[in-house]
Amino acid sequence: MTNQHELAYHIHADVTNALDEDVGGSDLTAQLIPSGSRAYATVITRQDAVLCGTAWFDACFYSMDRGCRIRWFARDGDPIAAKQVLCEIHGDARAMLTAERCGLNFLQTLSATATQTRRYVEAVCGTQAKILDTRKTLPGLRVAQKYAVKTGGGYNQRAGLFDGVLIKENHILAAGGIHPVLEQAYRNTSEGISIQIEVENLEQLREALGAGARLILLDNFDLDHMRAAVKLAAGRAELEASGGITLKNVRAIAETGVERISIGSLTKDIQAVDLSMRFRI
Repeated sequence: MTNQHELAYHIHADVTNALDEDVGGSDLTAQLIPSGSRAYATVITRQDAVLCGTAWFDACFYSMDRGCRIRWFARDGDPIAAKQVLCEIHGDARAMLTAERCGLNFLQTLSATATQTRRYVEAVCGTQAKILDTRKTLPGLRVAQKYAVKTGGGYNQRAGLFDGVLIKENHILAAGGIHPVLEQAYRNTSEGISIQIEVENLEQLREALGAGARLILLDNFDLDHMRAAVKLAAGRAELEASGGITLKNVRAIAETGVERISIGSLTKDIQAVDLSMRFRI
Protein backbone atom coordinates (compact mmCIF):
# COMPACT_ATOMS: atom_id res chain seq x y z
CA MET A 1 0.00 0.00 0.00
CA THR A 2 1.25 3.50 -0.79
CA ASN A 3 2.28 5.90 1.97
CA GLN A 4 0.31 9.05 2.80
CA HIS A 5 2.33 11.27 0.49
CA GLU A 6 1.86 8.92 -2.45
CA LEU A 7 -1.83 8.50 -1.60
CA ALA A 8 -2.33 12.28 -1.65
CA TYR A 9 -0.68 12.39 -5.07
CA HIS A 10 -3.06 9.75 -6.42
CA ILE A 11 -6.11 11.43 -4.89
CA HIS A 12 -5.18 14.68 -6.64
CA ALA A 13 -4.59 12.88 -9.95
CA ASP A 14 -7.83 10.86 -9.69
CA VAL A 15 -9.91 13.93 -8.92
CA THR A 16 -8.24 16.07 -11.59
CA ASN A 17 -8.92 13.42 -14.23
CA ALA A 18 -12.51 12.92 -13.08
CA LEU A 19 -13.32 16.64 -13.13
CA ASP A 20 -11.61 17.14 -16.50
CA GLU A 21 -13.73 14.33 -17.90
CA ASP A 22 -16.98 15.59 -16.43
CA VAL A 23 -16.71 19.37 -16.51
CA GLY A 24 -14.63 19.99 -19.61
CA GLY A 25 -14.69 23.72 -20.31
CA SER A 26 -17.66 24.57 -18.09
CA ASP A 27 -20.75 23.24 -16.33
CA LEU A 28 -23.53 24.55 -18.56
CA THR A 29 -26.33 23.63 -16.17
CA ALA A 30 -24.73 25.17 -13.07
CA GLN A 31 -24.60 28.49 -14.92
CA LEU A 32 -28.36 28.67 -14.48
CA ILE A 33 -27.77 29.38 -10.78
CA PRO A 34 -27.11 33.05 -9.90
CA SER A 35 -23.39 33.76 -9.55
CA GLY A 36 -22.26 34.00 -5.93
CA SER A 37 -25.21 32.05 -4.53
CA ARG A 38 -24.41 30.17 -1.33
CA ALA A 39 -25.86 26.78 -0.47
CA TYR A 40 -26.04 24.13 2.23
CA ALA A 41 -26.36 20.43 1.41
CA THR A 42 -26.18 17.04 3.08
CA VAL A 43 -25.15 13.62 1.79
CA ILE A 44 -27.10 10.59 2.99
CA THR A 45 -26.80 6.87 2.41
CA ARG A 46 -29.84 4.86 1.41
CA GLN A 47 -28.31 1.54 2.51
CA ASP A 48 -26.05 -0.01 5.12
CA ALA A 49 -22.39 0.02 4.09
CA VAL A 50 -18.80 0.75 5.12
CA LEU A 51 -17.81 4.34 4.40
CA CYS A 52 -14.76 4.94 2.23
CA GLY A 53 -13.48 7.67 -0.09
CA THR A 54 -14.03 10.82 1.95
CA ALA A 55 -10.68 12.31 0.87
CA TRP A 56 -11.59 11.92 -2.81
CA PHE A 57 -15.01 13.46 -2.14
CA ASP A 58 -13.46 16.40 -0.30
CA ALA A 59 -10.92 16.98 -3.06
CA CYS A 60 -13.69 17.23 -5.67
CA PHE A 61 -15.44 19.99 -3.75
CA TYR A 62 -12.30 21.87 -2.71
CA SER A 63 -11.11 21.81 -6.32
CA MET A 64 -14.23 23.72 -7.32
CA ASP A 65 -14.48 25.94 -4.22
CA ARG A 66 -11.45 26.25 -1.96
CA GLY A 67 -13.56 28.09 0.60
CA CYS A 68 -16.25 25.46 1.03
CA ARG A 69 -16.72 23.74 4.39
CA ILE A 70 -17.38 20.01 4.75
CA ARG A 71 -18.28 18.42 8.07
CA TRP A 72 -18.24 14.62 8.27
CA PHE A 73 -20.29 12.63 10.77
CA ALA A 74 -18.50 9.35 9.95
CA ARG A 75 -14.97 8.39 8.95
CA ASP A 76 -13.51 5.95 6.44
CA GLY A 77 -13.93 2.45 7.79
CA ASP A 78 -17.02 3.25 9.87
CA PRO A 79 -20.20 1.22 9.36
CA ILE A 80 -23.01 3.45 8.10
CA ALA A 81 -26.75 2.79 8.17
CA ALA A 82 -29.54 3.54 5.72
CA LYS A 83 -30.87 7.12 5.97
CA GLN A 84 -27.80 8.24 7.91
CA VAL A 85 -26.47 11.73 7.20
CA LEU A 86 -22.81 11.32 6.27
CA CYS A 87 -21.73 14.93 5.90
CA GLU A 88 -22.89 18.49 5.42
CA ILE A 89 -21.44 20.97 2.94
CA HIS A 90 -21.54 24.76 2.91
CA GLY A 91 -20.23 26.62 -0.11
CA ASP A 92 -20.77 28.22 -3.47
CA ALA A 93 -23.93 26.73 -5.01
CA ARG A 94 -22.56 26.48 -8.54
CA ALA A 95 -19.35 24.81 -7.35
CA MET A 96 -21.24 22.32 -5.21
CA LEU A 97 -23.46 21.28 -8.10
CA THR A 98 -20.46 20.88 -10.39
CA ALA A 99 -18.53 18.76 -7.88
CA GLU A 100 -21.51 16.63 -6.84
CA ARG A 101 -21.37 13.81 -9.39
CA CYS A 102 -17.64 13.21 -9.27
CA GLY A 103 -17.59 13.35 -5.48
CA LEU A 104 -20.42 10.87 -5.16
CA ASN A 105 -18.90 8.59 -7.81
CA PHE A 106 -15.73 8.20 -5.77
CA LEU A 107 -17.60 7.83 -2.49
CA GLN A 108 -20.11 5.23 -3.72
CA THR A 109 -17.49 3.16 -5.57
CA LEU A 110 -14.88 3.07 -2.81
CA SER A 111 -17.54 2.46 -0.15
CA ALA A 112 -18.75 -0.48 -2.23
CA THR A 113 -15.26 -2.00 -2.31
CA ALA A 114 -14.77 -1.48 1.43
CA THR A 115 -18.21 -2.94 2.15
CA GLN A 116 -17.60 -6.04 0.04
CA THR A 117 -14.21 -6.55 1.67
CA ARG A 118 -15.66 -6.22 5.18
CA ARG A 119 -18.21 -8.96 4.39
CA TYR A 120 -15.45 -11.38 3.43
CA VAL A 121 -13.27 -10.42 6.40
CA GLU A 122 -16.15 -11.05 8.79
CA ALA A 123 -16.94 -14.37 7.08
CA VAL A 124 -13.47 -15.78 7.88
CA CYS A 125 -13.18 -14.25 11.35
CA GLY A 126 -11.55 -16.70 13.77
CA THR A 127 -9.47 -18.47 11.13
CA GLN A 128 -5.87 -17.69 10.16
CA ALA A 129 -6.84 -16.72 6.61
CA LYS A 130 -6.30 -13.19 5.33
CA ILE A 131 -8.49 -11.67 2.63
CA LEU A 132 -6.40 -10.16 -0.18
CA ASP A 133 -7.10 -8.11 -3.29
CA THR A 134 -5.86 -8.66 -6.85
CA ARG A 135 -4.99 -6.54 -9.90
CA LYS A 136 -8.58 -6.87 -11.16
CA THR A 137 -9.34 -3.24 -10.40
CA LEU A 138 -11.26 -0.56 -12.26
CA PRO A 139 -8.91 1.11 -14.79
CA GLY A 140 -7.30 4.18 -13.30
CA LEU A 141 -8.53 3.49 -9.76
CA ARG A 142 -6.11 0.82 -8.55
CA VAL A 143 -4.59 2.80 -5.70
CA ALA A 144 -8.02 4.06 -4.64
CA GLN A 145 -9.56 0.59 -4.62
CA LYS A 146 -6.61 -0.94 -2.81
CA TYR A 147 -7.03 1.77 -0.19
CA ALA A 148 -10.70 0.75 0.05
CA VAL A 149 -9.78 -2.93 0.49
CA LYS A 150 -7.51 -1.99 3.37
CA THR A 151 -10.24 0.23 4.81
CA GLY A 152 -12.57 -2.76 4.75
CA GLY A 153 -10.09 -4.87 6.74
CA GLY A 154 -8.44 -6.72 3.86
CA TYR A 155 -4.83 -6.84 2.74
CA ASN A 156 -3.13 -5.50 -0.36
CA GLN A 157 -1.06 -7.60 -2.74
CA ARG A 158 1.31 -6.14 -5.32
CA ALA A 159 0.30 -2.78 -6.73
CA GLY A 160 1.26 -3.79 -10.26
CA LEU A 161 3.65 -5.76 -12.41
CA PHE A 162 6.56 -3.67 -11.14
CA ASP A 163 6.61 -4.59 -7.44
CA GLY A 164 6.00 -8.33 -7.25
CA VAL A 165 6.40 -11.56 -9.21
CA LEU A 166 3.42 -13.82 -9.88
CA ILE A 167 4.32 -16.76 -12.11
CA LYS A 168 1.21 -18.08 -13.83
CA GLU A 169 0.49 -20.93 -16.27
CA ASN A 170 1.65 -19.05 -19.38
CA HIS A 171 4.88 -17.94 -17.70
CA ILE A 172 5.62 -21.55 -16.75
CA LEU A 173 4.97 -22.78 -20.28
CA ALA A 174 7.02 -20.02 -21.90
CA ALA A 175 9.96 -20.53 -19.51
CA GLY A 176 10.06 -24.33 -19.88
CA GLY A 177 8.63 -25.50 -16.58
CA ILE A 178 8.31 -24.81 -12.88
CA HIS A 179 11.95 -25.44 -11.94
CA PRO A 180 13.45 -23.24 -14.69
CA VAL A 181 11.06 -20.36 -14.13
CA LEU A 182 11.61 -20.34 -10.36
CA GLU A 183 15.38 -20.53 -10.78
CA GLN A 184 15.19 -17.53 -13.10
CA ALA A 185 12.93 -15.66 -10.70
CA TYR A 186 15.25 -16.14 -7.72
CA ARG A 187 18.25 -15.20 -9.82
CA ASN A 188 16.74 -12.04 -11.34
CA THR A 189 14.52 -10.63 -8.60
CA SER A 190 15.77 -8.06 -6.11
CA GLU A 191 15.73 -8.85 -2.42
CA GLY A 192 12.49 -7.89 -0.70
CA ILE A 193 10.26 -8.46 -3.74
CA SER A 194 7.81 -11.32 -3.32
CA ILE A 195 7.89 -14.28 -5.69
CA GLN A 196 4.71 -16.32 -6.02
CA ILE A 197 3.91 -19.20 -8.34
CA GLU A 198 0.51 -20.51 -9.37
CA VAL A 199 -0.16 -24.26 -9.42
CA GLU A 200 -3.18 -26.12 -10.77
CA ASN A 201 -2.83 -29.53 -9.11
CA LEU A 202 -1.02 -31.39 -6.34
CA GLU A 203 1.71 -32.64 -8.65
CA GLN A 204 2.61 -29.08 -9.61
CA LEU A 205 2.51 -28.17 -5.93
CA ARG A 206 5.07 -30.90 -5.14
CA GLU A 207 7.27 -29.63 -7.94
CA ALA A 208 7.01 -26.03 -6.77
CA LEU A 209 7.85 -27.00 -3.19
CA GLY A 210 10.81 -29.02 -4.45
CA ALA A 211 12.02 -25.98 -6.38
CA GLY A 212 12.00 -23.86 -3.23
CA ALA A 213 8.76 -21.91 -3.67
CA ARG A 214 7.74 -20.09 -0.50
CA LEU A 215 4.52 -18.47 -1.72
CA ILE A 216 2.16 -20.61 -3.78
CA LEU A 217 -1.23 -19.82 -5.29
CA LEU A 218 -3.68 -22.72 -5.51
CA ASP A 219 -5.69 -22.04 -8.66
CA ASN A 220 -9.29 -23.32 -8.46
CA PHE A 221 -8.55 -26.18 -6.05
CA ASP A 222 -11.64 -27.83 -4.56
CA LEU A 223 -11.88 -28.18 -0.78
CA ASP A 224 -10.51 -31.73 -0.63
CA HIS A 225 -7.49 -30.87 -2.77
CA MET A 226 -6.98 -27.68 -0.76
CA ARG A 227 -6.84 -29.65 2.47
CA ALA A 228 -4.41 -32.08 0.83
CA ALA A 229 -2.29 -29.14 -0.33
CA VAL A 230 -2.08 -27.73 3.20
CA LYS A 231 -1.00 -31.15 4.49
CA LEU A 232 1.55 -31.55 1.70
CA ALA A 233 3.06 -28.09 2.19
CA ALA A 234 3.31 -28.68 5.94
CA GLY A 235 4.32 -25.08 6.55
CA ARG A 236 7.12 -25.04 3.97
CA ALA A 237 5.27 -22.41 1.94
CA GLU A 238 2.42 -19.97 2.39
CA LEU A 239 -0.63 -21.12 0.45
CA GLU A 240 -3.15 -18.82 -1.19
CA ALA A 241 -6.55 -19.92 -2.47
CA SER A 242 -7.90 -18.23 -5.58
CA GLY A 243 -10.68 -18.76 -8.10
CA GLY A 244 -14.41 -19.32 -7.65
CA ILE A 245 -14.52 -17.80 -4.17
CA THR A 246 -17.82 -16.41 -2.92
CA LEU A 247 -19.32 -15.41 0.40
CA LYS A 248 -21.02 -18.81 0.46
CA ASN A 249 -17.81 -20.84 0.35
CA VAL A 250 -15.11 -18.54 1.73
CA ARG A 251 -15.52 -19.78 5.31
CA ALA A 252 -15.06 -23.41 4.25
CA ILE A 253 -12.00 -22.42 2.22
CA ALA A 254 -10.49 -20.59 5.20
CA GLU A 255 -11.07 -23.64 7.39
CA THR A 256 -8.88 -25.82 5.14
CA GLY A 257 -5.88 -24.07 6.68
CA VAL A 258 -4.73 -21.83 3.80
CA GLU A 259 -3.14 -18.63 5.00
CA ARG A 260 -4.34 -16.34 2.21
CA ILE A 261 -7.48 -15.98 0.09
CA SER A 262 -7.38 -13.61 -2.91
CA ILE A 263 -10.67 -12.39 -4.36
CA GLY A 264 -11.00 -10.42 -7.59
CA SER A 265 -14.63 -9.56 -6.93
CA LEU A 266 -13.61 -7.20 -4.11
CA THR A 267 -12.76 -4.66 -6.78
CA LYS A 268 -14.30 -5.77 -10.09
CA ASP A 269 -17.77 -7.07 -9.22
CA ILE A 270 -19.03 -4.36 -6.92
CA GLN A 271 -22.37 -2.58 -6.72
CA ALA A 272 -22.10 1.12 -5.93
CA VAL A 273 -23.51 2.19 -2.57
CA ASP A 274 -26.68 4.26 -3.00
CA LEU A 275 -25.86 7.81 -1.88
CA SER A 276 -27.62 11.11 -2.40
CA MET A 277 -26.76 14.80 -2.00
CA ARG A 278 -29.62 17.17 -1.29
CA PHE A 279 -29.67 20.95 -0.99
CA ARG A 280 -31.34 22.22 2.20
CA ILE A 281 -33.21 25.50 2.44
